[in-house]
Amino acid sequence: MQVESALLTACGGFLLAVLWMDLMFDVQVLRHRRQGVELPEAVLASIAAYYGRVTSAARPMSHLVAAAMATLVITLLVQLALGHGPSWLAGVSLLLSGGPILLAMLRVVPNAVRLGARTDSPLRQSELARAICSEHLLCFSGILGFLVLRLWASAR
Repeated sequence: MQVESALLTACGGFLLAVLWMDLMFDVQVLRHRRQGVELPEAVLASIAAYYGRVTSAARPMSHLVAAAMATLVITLLVQLALGHGPSWLAGVSLLLSGGPILLAMLRVVPNAVRLGARTDSPLRQSELARAICSEHLLCFSGILGFLVLRLWASAR
């Protein structure tokens, strides 16, 4: 049980750190909130270059994020299946972490790859950058909630 808890905390902490790094670039869009307006080229170039590196050029290291996500979800599913610890804790943990992981897999990563390629119009790239930022903020909230819950539960 302690090994599972440590593994979950490590995975959550790693994912939160990755989100923090992503958000350091994403937040550039917050000064340019008007939808339907292109972001300045310097902002687009900065964000797109970052996502070009982390989604494509950084392989195989980029697979480490997917491995942490998979490890976290599988560990929680094992806890639920084998009854390790309170089922409510594993269930809420799965909701708090699984939502962001699913969002990342289905929307954030494909959008980041697309933005990093810079093949779309500047307006479409701006829309992608804004979407990535807002979705990363949502993911950050979920993973932070997951970590707070796990740390609270382990301190009891």
